[in-house]
Order: sequence, then structure tokens, then C-alpha cells
Amino acid sequence: MQAGYTPRAARLTCRGMRDAPTLVQRVEVQQLIGAPIETTWSRYTDHVSWTDWAGMGTVRLERQGVPPPNGVGCVREISSFGVKVYEEVLSFDAPRRMTYRIVRGGLPISDHLGEVLFEPRDGGTLVTWRCQFNSRVPGLGGLFRVFIARLFRSALRSLAGRLA
Repeated sequence: MQAGYTPRAARLTCRGMRDAPTLVQRVEVQQLIGAPIETTWSRYTDHVSWTDWAGMGTVRLERQGVPPPNGVGCVREISSFGVKVYEEVLSFDAPRRMTYRIVRGGLPISDHLGEVLFEPRDGGTLVTWRCQFNSRVPGLGGLFRVFIARLFRSALRSLAGRLA
């Protein structure tokens, strides 16, 4: 994500549709977790452990990253209800920030770029999970935004419960 990222939507021109503008969808969810930043970072970035707490299905590593196994270049496969999504870790700045992008999969979205920030706060950790994406289905971007926000919120609440 670039500096100056805001949760407001911006008008962009869709590839292949020269005159038809589309809305870039943005999601931002925050959760205060009652565990130190290092503990929160370690659990969140242990991608395979998502199977146990994130509520997104089964997660496995397709490729390890640097540092191994979960760092830059890591590709995680998230599989749920027969749909697989592959995400690649783009940055891994322990214990403060990681970014990722969806590189392939069966979702009706494109250009998904995510960022997760970890900040010490009130004896715990404030986690901010944000992303931006385009809808592949005209008119459904808002619905996908609501779904992703709920998914992120649920996963972070579950993580907070596991680390309490």
C-alpha cells in the first residue's frame, strides 16, 4: 500500500472498459488484541495456523518465503468450499507490517492488495487489516467489500480470543 492510503473509494478506469469508470473497493478493519506485539505478529504470520483460528478454511504453504517459512515470497493457499485462493507475501517487516496480494484463485475480484499493521497499544496490540480490490462483476463491488470486511473482522476477533 502506498503512503496516504485512505479507506475512501477512488474512481479509476477499468482495464478493457475505456469509458466505463469503476469503484476501487477499500476495506479497513481494526482489532485490539490483548497480547504483546511479538506474540500477535507471530501468530498472525504463522499462515498454516490460520486453519485453526481464522475461520477461512484450510491454509497451507505452496511456497516458503524469506525468512522461512512465512516471509517475503511465501505463497499461502486458502481453500474453502472448493474455492482456492493463492496469496503472495510482498513485504514482511517484523513485527510491524506485512503486505500481500492475491496472485490467483477463484474469487470474483481482481487487483487485491492487502496490508496488515501491528502497533503496541494499551498493553496489547492494535491490528489494522486493510485491502483494496476491483470487482470482476459490475455492480457487486460493494457486496464483496461488505463480505471481506466481515471476514477480516471475524478472523481478527477469533485471533484476539485465541491470544487472550
